[in-house]
Amino acid sequence: MFGCGSVTDSLRGYPLSAFLICLIAYTTAQMDLALFGYAVPAIRAEFELSLSEVMAVVSTAFLMGGALLVVLGWLTDRLGRLPLFQFSLLGSSVLVALISVAPGVMTLTALRGASIAVGGLSYPITGAIITEETPARLRGFMMGLLQIGYPLGWALASLWSMWLLTEYGWRQLFWVGLVSLPMVWVVRRYLREPPRAIAARSNEAPASLSELWAKGIRERALTLFCAQFLFVWAYAASIFLFPSFLREVRALDAFDFSLLIGAGNAIGVAGYVLAAWIGERVWTRRNTVVLWTLLGSLLFQVLVWLPESFSQILIVYALMSMFFYGSAAVKFAYLAEVFPTRIRALAMTCCGSLAVTLGSAAGPYSVSLAIEAWGWHIGYAALVGVPLALAGLLYLTLDAVPSGLEVEEIEHRVGKGAMLHG
Repeated sequence: MFGCGSVTDSLRGYPLSAFLICLIAYTTAQMDLALFGYAVPAIRAEFELSLSEVMAVVSTAFLMGGALLVVLGWLTDRLGRLPLFQFSLLGSSVLVALISVAPGVMTLTALRGASIAVGGLSYPITGAIITEETPARLRGFMMGLLQIGYPLGWALASLWSMWLLTEYGWRQLFWVGLVSLPMVWVVRRYLREPPRAIAARSNEAPASLSELWAKGIRERALTLFCAQFLFVWAYAASIFLFPSFLREVRALDAFDFSLLIGAGNAIGVAGYVLAAWIGERVWTRRNTVVLWTLLGSLLFQVLVWLPESFSQILIVYALMSMFFYGSAAVKFAYLAEVFPTRIRALAMTCCGSLAVTLGSAAGPYSVSLAIEAWGWHIGYAALVGVPLALAGLLYLTLDAVPSGLEVEEIEHRVGKGAMLHG
């Protein structure tokens, strides 16, 4: 077991700096993503859209973003982590800000799709950098801690929403995207291209999408893609529809639901940290993903059906976010470890970011149709809770990765089939 002192000693110097920069960048990317979720009720009102129509905008935008993300992930392995990282930060800031002047639904959808693709690139890049720069004994834990950028991003977005959305309207809210611009200079000034990534590009032919279909890799890639797709189907439907659920079913106004979601995510950070620690030091990451996901599915059912007062909803939502959303702390660490360095960013893009965008495209729209047909309680609970549970169970078909191994050793063991099965 490691304490604070040993963690600090192992991360002293550049690894710690790289982690903090990646965490800040990932947090701002998640904040940009979250802004749209808070704005959904106001966008519906201005453009006179039904619940399924506004979710169709969300879905179309994610489909557009997913197609572009594959290309960007491929370029990341060919051109380097840092050039694409700077492009992601700069491009997403500008594109999110431009949403504020969208004259109609089509322009809004196009800008949203482009911002999802460019901003979504931050996940595979930051994950690859942390995986390749962090000491082996702490790699899984630090990858898990990186994922607290999600709840922190949503919490920050809630603060902006509580002020701008209630006082000025949804358009002014998207100017917040420009706060990410200084990170372009920070990345350029203080980060380096990971030596492992440089060596992989120098010693071998450029990465190809066909490598994900190679024997021994394609089964793992397909399983992880399906698991991630189902997880994000549930995840996206839960986050993008929750403000409307709180407004229509629990009668909360914009200030109250922004406060509740932000506070719930801030409290939920504890679940991310605990999952990262357990996955690294107590249990395997695979088994931790399964447990956290199943508990998250159960708590989501409770959230939809039972609590009615603000305090009750806040408590259950915070607990749910600890496990449902907190499972990401080990899920993405596992994904980053089990693919070779030369195709890591591409694999994380296809099995991670692409699955995220496609799940985000399919989930909110499909669930909104179910809600319109069956009502909030049945439609929301069934089409979020069940896919989430299935996503967790899929991990039982994958190998368990022992913690504390260098990425080269994991790559060798995966190639030889010498992983744990229990």
